[in-house]
Amino acid sequence: MESARVARVLRDDIVTGRRKPGSKLVERDIAARLNVSRLPVREAIRALVTEGLVVSRPRTYAVVREYTRDDVREFAEVRGPLETMLFTYAAERHDEAGLAGLLRVLEREEQAARDGDLLAAQNAAVDFHAYMTVLARNAVLVELVGVFGTRLKWIFGLYEEPDTMAVSHRELYTAIAARDVELVRSLVAAHLAEGFVAAERRFGLPDEASAG
Repeated sequence: MESARVARVLRDDIVTGRRKPGSKLVERDIAARLNVSRLPVREAIRALVTEGLVVSRPRTYAVVREYTRDDVREFAEVRGPLETMLFTYAAERHDEAGLAGLLRVLEREEQAARDGDLLAAQNAAVDFHAYMTVLARNAVLVELVGVFGTRLKWIFGLYEEPDTMAVSHRELYTAIAARDVELVRSLVAAHLAEGFVAAERRFGLPDEASAG
């Protein structure tokens, strides 16, 4: 469907930062760029509103959603227990084939980091986190990730230091492979805290000290 293709393009533009928070989504311009009518563009925008990426403003343009510090904190509060469970279950329940699949994702991230391909490294890093749903073997967690995954990817998935992220993921992979649950939980906690700080910077949010 054309609307699904348009939604995919716009979603990628938003998640990768090509469309900034607060920027307008002008149906006419999007339709011309993607060589479609305005109807599938309108339908795609509605879908992105449902996903929480776009805000619809009656009688004016829809805009890419902007986030406050409280918004980012609330998503971090959801992400923390969700990803901790995923990584914990991945460490406890993975099999040889699943672990091999995770290693392939990690090696793709590491290669992209060595090549200096920031976008490819970011995408592989997101895939590393998403792969925990394969290893965790819990259908309910998979469903929850499906609900929140796009917004979590947008808020926390971008960063500017691919080498550092790849090293962090290598440490997590080693702990998962060893089924060292306590180490996995410790590494995930540190990893998520760093992600929260990076998200605040990316959305231009002041820290509490300077805001006060």
